[in-house]
Amino acid sequence: MAKLTYSATSIADRLNVDFALFHKERKKANEVSRMVLVGSVKGKIAILVDDMADTCGTLGLAAKNLREQGATAVFAFVTHGILSGPAIKVINESALERLVVTNTIPVGEKQALCDKIEVVDVSHVLAETIRRSHFGESVVCSLPYF
Repeated sequence: MAKLTYSATSIADRLNVDFALFHKERKKANEVSRMVLVGSVKGKIAILVDDMADTCGTLGLAAKNLREQGATAVFAFVTHGILSGPAIKVINESALERLVVTNTIPVGEKQALCDKIEVVDVSHVLAETIRRSHFGESVVCSLPYF
């Protein structure tokens, strides 16, 4: 957790934006028992970042809490859009403006049911990673802002 927080705060500093986070507790899988916002979002556009979205309960709850705390809009960026069970219903009924997922998992049929979902193609990134790995080249990100 400390490394993730450091990375997120480091990126926020480099982008010259404010940083807030949710501390969440789970009593069982796919069920958040408690969620506490640390930081202020009043009057700001909030961006949620996560590794995956399964049932989207956490994203829906987080978006609701962010809007209640004064965020003007809420967007979510997720690497893997699993989108199982009630996910589409949760997203459609949520305070999210947009959920952006990569195409690491096909979401075509689900995207057709929810106009809030946007898919970003990462095939070129994966292909380049495979190419570099095959030729023994570095796969470390060389972007100047990280």
